[in-house]
Amino acid sequence: ENNVPYEQCGKLLVATNEAEYQRMEALFQRCHDNQLDVEWLDVEQLKQREPNISGIGGILVKTTGIVDYQLVTTKMAEHFAVLGGETRLNSEVVALQEHTDHVQVNVRTPQGTESLKAGFIITCSGLMADRMTKMMGIKTDFQIIPFRGEYYQLPEKYNDIVNHLIYPIPDPELPFLGVHLTRMIDGSVTVGPNAVQGWKREGYGRINISLRDMWDMVRFAGFWKVLAAHWKTGLVETKNSWFKPGYLKLVQKYCPQLKLEDLQPYPAGIRAQAVLKDGTLVHDFLFAESPRSLHVCNAPSPAATSAIPIGGYICDKVVAAS
Repeated sequence: ENNVPYEQCGKLLVATNEAEYQRMEALFQRCHDNQLDVEWLDVEQLKQREPNISGIGGILVKTTGIVDYQLVTTKMAEHFAVLGGETRLNSEVVALQEHTDHVQVNVRTPQGTESLKAGFIITCSGLMADRMTKMMGIKTDFQIIPFRGEYYQLPEKYNDIVNHLIYPIPDPELPFLGVHLTRMIDGSVTVGPNAVQGWKREGYGRINISLRDMWDMVRFAGFWKVLAAHWKTGLVETKNSWFKPGYLKLVQKYCPQLKLEDLQPYPAGIRAQAVLKDGTLVHDFLFAESPRSLHVCNAPSPAATSAIPIGGYICDKVVAAS
């Protein structure tokens, strides 16, 4: 209908040791509890499906697919425009003020500052979610802590190294999926991401520091509690970020044939992780509301994959509140 290419290649979650195997058993049960179409693979079945992957078992999620998500969002914007909507890029919200009959939105653009009025606003602000709620005067008990996710791309000769997306068995204590192999819709394969403490919310370069972002973090009690609870994991992630052989070992655990020179540069991403004052890493959706606004404060992975049903859910919440 929209000429968006996609491929339903499936996903494999691979256990490489006994601890992961036990977590995989619990994960498989949760899949069945939630009526997901999954298949349990033993060592031989795993090797038949993925000759280049090493593991002691796996879970096959048959319905997982890949797509050009930038193209998906472009098509969404086109449909939005047909319905009378307008997409504005390079527009920074600098102030919000809620009145009894409208919300005033002050926006800064390259051409200057503009004031807009809306009957109701929905914000999906990611790395700035907490600052948006503060602008509205909504009291919350969370703050966004950025985690940098670094990726590499494999050489073209490895475009056929896997048939599915390959994921490690996730640690249920952490809201991160671990370093995995991802087939892209253009035929390439990426490796990543890790989860490194960020010091700048929009720090997509190699070395990124924002004094404002750092000041906000160190004044937030939840940041120090997360640090205290997960300092060992944090040190390992930081070491592997700067020491590429350490990063490589995470991949070689289930794809041993890859070498150091196979990890080629690829853009990083930033995860907008909501953290509560008590140090809890929010694993699920988190919303904040006022009479004329709804704010999506945390959207766990895979938020992009689930964007359409999430959007439907948000619209239902707005309709129910109106």
